Amino acid sequence: MSSVAFARQILKKEIEALECMMKSLGPEFDRAVDTIFSVTGKVIATGLGKSGIVAGKAAATFSSTGTPAVFLHPVEALHGDIGLAQKNDIGLLFSNSGESREVLDVLQAFKRMGIKNIAVVGRKRCSLAEHADIVLDASVKEEACPLNLAPTSSVIVALAIGDALAACLMQRRGFSEEDYSRLHPSGALGKKLLLRVSDVMHAGKDLPLVKNGTPMSEALLVLTSKAMGAVLVIDNGQKLCGIYTDGDLKRTIQQQSNFLSCSIDEIMTVNPVSVREDRLAVEALDLMENRTSQISVLPVIDGSNRAVGIVRLHDLVRAGL
Repeated sequence: MSSVAFARQILKKEIEALECMMKSLGPEFDRAVDTIFSVTGKVIATGLGKSGIVAGKAAATFSSTGTPAVFLHPVEALHGDIGLAQKNDIGLLFSNSGESREVLDVLQAFKRMGIKNIAVVGRKRCSLAEHADIVLDASVKEEACPLNLAPTSSVIVALAIGDALAACLMQRRGFSEEDYSRLHPSGALGKKLLLRVSDVMHAGKDLPLVKNGTPMSEALLVLTSKAMGAVLVIDNGQKLCGIYTDGDLKRTIQQQSNFLSCSIDEIMTVNPVSVREDRLAVEALDLMENRTSQISVLPVIDGSNRAVGIVRLHDLVRAGL
């Protein structure tokens, strides 16, 4: 049998284990979600070996989706780290056998502190299930491992239960994309939902501004010295009147030999596409890219249509958008 064919058999066993778990979900899962949702503290996830890895992943998923959580190694917990637990927390204990001595000892420590606990176990009849407040069944008929020994299907099922708990809590909390982005400020989604035009625009002394009526000879000095790819043309109240870009200059040189005798008003682009400084930076990117002819420089205005900045396409790309 080829490795691909054998891998498909392994994956099929894991899928079947997930399907069985899905069908067996019942009131205890609702109780688990309700209980976690009601606590004012954090989730303390723990487990040993492979179950510890599952617990760590569950804690990370909870924390990144609006439910504060930490992973507590059961051995370290029994040597002082249990001190991070508070009465308003909740324990989430993973154990395939349900008999890991260290996990059982952590359970007892939680109980002495008055902390409610949820056990995710691979056997319905085990010591952990007997003493836990809520029990979630993560049992499987067989492991996907060809020897039926290494935790494989059971790990997948336990991971899925952790994910399901986190997702249900997201729904209960009304956790949104914006909430997610706040917890992932360096990620691509975080940048799309948090980064504003004002965060990436050039302003102040870098802003290439000229008044309407300015001779082209003077406007060109500003265009070249500021090196922003354009000059913004404003009136006496600093309201945006037009834009003149490096690309416009190339076209002007080809078409008009006497353009230096003109004023900027005569050859600028009137009422250019612009973006408000308080808009999302990704909206500026859309304005620049989703046009018949892509533009690389965008004027930034405030609520009174005054020119307050300029943003370039490569500024947005460099920002990770």
